[in-house]
Amino acid sequence: MPSYVTPLSQRTPQLGVGQLLEGLEPSFRFAEVSFDSYIPDPAHPSQEKAVTALREFSDTVGRRPASGGFLDRLFGRQASAAQAPAGIYLDGGFGVGKTHLLASLYHSVEGQRAFGTFVEYTNLVGALSFRRTVDVLSEYKLVCIDEFELDDPGDTVLMSRLMRELADAGVKLAATSNTLPGSLGEGRFAAVDFQREIQVLSDQFTVIKVDGEDYRHRGLPEAPAPLSSAEVEEFAAEQHPEAAIAVDDFDALCERMTSVHPSRYRQLVSEVDVLVLKGVETIEAQALALRFVVLADRLYDQDVSIVASGVPFDQLFTDEMMSGGYMKKYHRTVSRLTALARAGQMGEETV
Repeated sequence: MPSYVTPLSQRTPQLGVGQLLEGLEPSFRFAEVSFDSYIPDPAHPSQEKAVTALREFSDTVGRRPASGGFLDRLFGRQASAAQAPAGIYLDGGFGVGKTHLLASLYHSVEGQRAFGTFVEYTNLVGALSFRRTVDVLSEYKLVCIDEFELDDPGDTVLMSRLMRELADAGVKLAATSNTLPGSLGEGRFAAVDFQREIQVLSDQFTVIKVDGEDYRHRGLPEAPAPLSSAEVEEFAAEQHPEAAIAVDDFDALCERMTSVHPSRYRQLVSEVDVLVLKGVETIEAQALALRFVVLADRLYDQDVSIVASGVPFDQLFTDEMMSGGYMKKYHRTVSRLTALARAGQMGEETV
């Protein structure tokens, strides 16, 4: 029989500064990944090149890099230790394995290093202050920033300044962001935006493109149709007989999310194997939609399967949102929630 845990809508997670720092590591989903476990798609040679480039970048962290390596050859540079990049940036669509690669880089390095999303670092600055954050992270060998955001000017400038000071302190940096699949090959818009926004650091970053299809849906059928609210809970219990299940009404969960800071969403979804979500509706408010993006990332990180009723997840956001300024976030969220719904309703493993 499954065990039922406290609904997310009834939780009030608390999070101290120490926990924020302790949480700067790859999530459960990426806790044991490596370069060897990344499987490049032969149809997209850039994936294999990215693995090779990151392996070499790993060798530059905390020590003098070897000369004449792959990065120099790839970008036509003369080999010298002085030219070893301060940072590396993975540019590509969602679902091509950039987080897997970034986590593999983290695991390949010994000593103090940090791994977190763009939002987690801005939350850390809010909790510690900018100067204290610089002082703490300057002791690290490597700082990995997943999902670097280019759509909030204030936070982007903040992170640009943080990275500049960390680079000056000798910290190696690695970041990922998303180019929508339709933009791949069209001038590398995300890479250009990234280099512009990080200003004086741009020439210290090596940009590695990672092309490919969204692996979460490669060759798979469409997302499963939502169940009815009357059957969703019983279905989850039968499909996941040994799981820890949280049952939530969509409206109640959305209301709770507005009163819990996104930095606490990791704790909000802790110790949950399956989320039963009743009455999913299209989100109309941008602020709530952006909070749901963070929640979806935490659910995906913790591999929480979803069994839902209401509208399918490809209708979670309005058409305007899916084509507006935050479209990259919303497309990624739909991709991840669809994968979790497949796991919840069809028994497929999420990858």
